[in-house]
Amino acid sequence: MRNNTRLNASAWLAGALGLALAAGPAAVLADAYPDHAIGTMVSYSPGGATDFQARLVTMMAQEDEFLGQPIYIVNKPGAGGQVGWNWFATKAGTDGYDLAAYNVPHIIAQSIVFDTKYNVDNLEPIANWGADPAVLIVPQDSPFNSARDLIEYAKANPGKVTVTGAGLYVGHHIATLQVEKAAGVKLKYVPTKGGVDAMRMVLGGQVMAGMNNLSDAYRAKDKLKILAVADLERSSFLPDVPTFKEQGYDVDDASVNFRGLMVRKGTPQPVIDFLAERVPAMFRAPKVEKKMAEGGSPMRVMTRDQVRAMWQKRQAYLTELLADLRQKK
Repeated sequence: MRNNTRLNASAWLAGALGLALAAGPAAVLADAYPDHAIGTMVSYSPGGATDFQARLVTMMAQEDEFLGQPIYIVNKPGAGGQVGWNWFATKAGTDGYDLAAYNVPHIIAQSIVFDTKYNVDNLEPIANWGADPAVLIVPQDSPFNSARDLIEYAKANPGKVTVTGAGLYVGHHIATLQVEKAAGVKLKYVPTKGGVDAMRMVLGGQVMAGMNNLSDAYRAKDKLKILAVADLERSSFLPDVPTFKEQGYDVDDASVNFRGLMVRKGTPQPVIDFLAERVPAMFRAPKVEKKMAEGGSPMRVMTRDQVRAMWQKRQAYLTELLADLRQKK
C-alpha cells in the first residue's frame, strides 16, 4: 500500500512538472530565478557607448514584468575589450547571475585574429539591443571638412594621418582597414583601451582623426566634426552626414557595432530561455527607448535566435574580410 502511495505521489509530481514545463520556462523559474541582483560585465570604461547604453537598456530590469531583480554593471576594460571577455569566458559564473555585454564585430574579429579565450562557440547570446555605426571624426579646428579631404591628404602624405579607435580589430579598426583598402591609402591606426580614451585623443588634438561610435560622436557633436558614416545608409541621428559610399569609397556595414547581452556556455537552458523571453521586452520598454533616443543611440532589438543567426553570418563574413584586409596591409 505504501509503495502504491509513493508511486501515485511520484506520478502526480511528474504530471505537475510536465504542466509547468508546458507553460514555458518562466513558469518553471518563477520562484527560483532570479532571486537576487544580476551582474553585467562591460568590457569598456565607464562613460563609453557600451557602458552608457548597457545602463540604459537594463534600467527596468527590476520590474516584475521583466526580470524582477536589478542589474548592476561591472567594468573590466583593457585591450579593446579582450581583458573583460577573456575573464568572462573563463571565470564568470554559469548560474545566470553573470551576464556580459557583447560587441560584434569585436568578439568575432578578435577571436579570428588573436588567441582569445572567447569565441562564438563558448558564448550564448540572449538578445541584441542596438547597432551603432562607426563614424569618422576630426577635431573642430581640423582643416578637413569631408572624408575626401582627409583621404586626399593621406594620399599625399602616406602614413602621416593618425586615426584612433577603441582597440585592435574592433569595429573602429575594421572601418579604418576598409577605408585604407577602398581609397588606396596608408593610415596610422592608434588603438586605445576603449572609445572614451579614443574620443579624448581626438578632442585633445593628439591625433588627426578618429573612428568612433556614432552615439559617442552624437553626444560630443558640438566639440568636433563628423565627416562620414561607415554604414549602408545615413543615420537618422546625423541626417546631414554622408556615408563613405556616398563620398565614393566602398565601405560597407561590416564595422557596425551590434550590442547585446550574453551568458557563458554551460548556463542552464531554462535560465537562458527565461532571459531570452524577458530581455527583448525589457529593451523595448518605452522609457528605455526614450532614453536611448535622447542619447543618440540607435536601437535594433533582436531575439536570441536572430542574434545567433547574425553571429554565424558575421563569423563567415569577417573570416573572409579580415583575410583580405590583412593581405593588403
